[in-house]
Amino acid sequence: MARKNSFLWFVLLGLICSLVGTAAADDDGRKEYIVYMGAKPPGDFLAYDTHTNILQEIFGSKASTFLVHSYERSFNGFVAKLTQEEMQLMKGLDKVVTIFPNEKKHLLTTKSWDYVGFPHQVKRTSIESDVIIGVFDSGIWPESDSFDDKGFGPPPSKWMGSCHGFSNFTCNNKIIGARYYRSFGHFTHEDMPSPRDSEGHGTHTASTAAGGLVNMASLMGYASGTARGGVPSARIAVYKICWSDGCNDADILRAFDDAIADGVDIISLSVGGKTSKDYFADSIAIGAFHAMKNGILTSNAAGNDGPNLATIRNFSPWSLSVAATTIDRKFVTKAQLGGSDVYEGVSINTFEQNDMYPLIDGGDAPNTAGGFTSRESRSCLPKSLNPELVKGKIVFCNRETSGEGALLAGAVGTLMEDTRPQDSSRSYPLPASRLSAQHGNNIYNYISSTSNATASILKSTEVNDTTAPYVVSFSSRGPNPATFDILKPDIAAPGVHILAAWPPICPVSGVKGDSRSVLYNIISGTSTACPHATGAAAYVKSFHPTWSPGAIKSALMTTATPMNAEKNPEAEFAYGAGNINPTKSVDPGLVYDADVTDYIKFLCGRGYSSGALQLITGENVVCSAATSGTARNLNYPSFTLISSDKKVITGMFNRTATNVGSAESTYKATVSGAPEGLAIQVVPDTLSFTSLGQKLSFVLQVEGRVEESIVSASLVWNDGVHQVRSPIVVLVLACKIKCYHVK
Repeated sequence: MARKNSFLWFVLLGLICSLVGTAAADDDGRKEYIVYMGAKPPGDFLAYDTHTNILQEIFGSKASTFLVHSYERSFNGFVAKLTQEEMQLMKGLDKVVTIFPNEKKHLLTTKSWDYVGFPHQVKRTSIESDVIIGVFDSGIWPESDSFDDKGFGPPPSKWMGSCHGFSNFTCNNKIIGARYYRSFGHFTHEDMPSPRDSEGHGTHTASTAAGGLVNMASLMGYASGTARGGVPSARIAVYKICWSDGCNDADILRAFDDAIADGVDIISLSVGGKTSKDYFADSIAIGAFHAMKNGILTSNAAGNDGPNLATIRNFSPWSLSVAATTIDRKFVTKAQLGGSDVYEGVSINTFEQNDMYPLIDGGDAPNTAGGFTSRESRSCLPKSLNPELVKGKIVFCNRETSGEGALLAGAVGTLMEDTRPQDSSRSYPLPASRLSAQHGNNIYNYISSTSNATASILKSTEVNDTTAPYVVSFSSRGPNPATFDILKPDIAAPGVHILAAWPPICPVSGVKGDSRSVLYNIISGTSTACPHATGAAAYVKSFHPTWSPGAIKSALMTTATPMNAEKNPEAEFAYGAGNINPTKSVDPGLVYDADVTDYIKFLCGRGYSSGALQLITGENVVCSAATSGTARNLNYPSFTLISSDKKVITGMFNRTATNVGSAESTYKATVSGAPEGLAIQVVPDTLSFTSLGQKLSFVLQVEGRVEESIVSASLVWNDGVHQVRSPIVVLVLACKIKCYHVK
């Protein structure tokens, strides 16, 4: 099924990686800062000279010593090593929009496309092979069958990227470009200094979005079927920004700088930070803004910090924020105890145990020689367990771990008690099952009741999840912490138990010591939901190559399949407009378009100065009462109203719809789902179009009172052929709005 690679070749790769591993040192306590200066100046722009001159205002003749990198292809800015005092001085310069630390972000997919009603036999266009998806991730494994270029012609003429100078990596007519970035300039022994993927994540996301058809793909027999991406004929450009220790902001911006100039059509970015930041203090939001300005939509993972409200990490209004939903595939793993009791948990366990093994509580096996107590060893963290007591046994842990601690101690399996919902499964480096708190308590009592406790962990069983789809608990929720009146996430897509391509050198579980080698793996996360939305966006782009990022996003949102708030009480703050429906998205009827001008009005209304926006956009922006717009009036495909009082709900939204359906068409408005006491009116309630591209405006007015903190309704424009649906959400905050606001 897959091309073979020689053992010697892998050994050589390992030697390359180990030889380049060095340690980084700070220069006199300096830290790397990103100095963002907005749009690229017109005409000839000598970035290095310009940025060196700016630094000379602080450092004098030593300026070039502290300049790390200049952004020059698509926007203006640089990375420099600064002390806290120097950073503050730099912050005060008129030419600087924002300055922020170069911090690390973190990496956040057979059946899933069919599950959302998007079979391979769906109508496609020849232009699909001209669509280029830029994948910002941990690289790619080019030898995977998912990236075979059989039947592909040369890259599109618009492509300005490159792929050369690598000793262990070759592009083809499927993977048409590849770059890698490492702002610290050093590599650990785990990293490959090339676009080649040594983590697995990038290969998985790229094949989910645009992988070719591969029959009989599976993870060691699980999830067997045909693996494919959403747009199998699309091209892939690889921008490796993530390594074993994370993804640096400086590298993310370098990838945006190159990808925009290279000519990609869609950017897929399954990466997120630990905290929420304002738009122009965040590398992803900054890069996505300049991508949007150049006609490129950025698809972002919402984050894996749910289910609490306001945990979303990527939320700029000019990007597409994607939540993760389940599909009807679930994996359960049973544990058989010596007392004959059987407890069912969750994991993807490909190992088979044919015997009963001694069962020990981690708290009874502390590594006291290493300075660990029973309280610590009960959690089974790495090095906390005593190998002499654990080796050859199944260890019971009072929390979920990666399994690394048990594996290092020589355990033959691990049972883990966990209080979180059992709505997703993962692989571990040894036989394992994650069990409910009740089952965990029963197992603990069993161990305490006998001196000869035994257990066996069975292979996982693949079962049908009849409650799907719903948003998985780990998927980050809204509201948008920077702008409450703009709904985030925008949309949801399959992100649980997704099978996609995997490098054969990467551990199945991601844990060192896991010796299983596979070509396809099953993982979960909003990072696997994101490339589904990316593929859907690329599919729309293949039918409508001239559509703006705003139009593509609107098409995806207004044709999404509505989801059930009974399964997700956070409602639209969990799933946005609903689950992606790529088949319908190519013919939405109407779109709510938004371009740079709309976002400038929005940013003026948020308090950005004319000077700052002139730097950001490179245009002669003047913020005034006439040019400042509220968030509610941004031409967005959803409506969100925040209130501090359930008894007083009032708000007005202005929207403009563009006709992309039938030239002569009449749409009538219907509002549904509004609870008693809440009145929602649309004026006018009929839009009559006489030509394609025609724009007509309307006002949506919300007034009344509500009983619940989150109330949902929807507006549908219907011409008898198209149903253009937008969610309407009212959120009543019990605390002041600042309670969720970004830092």
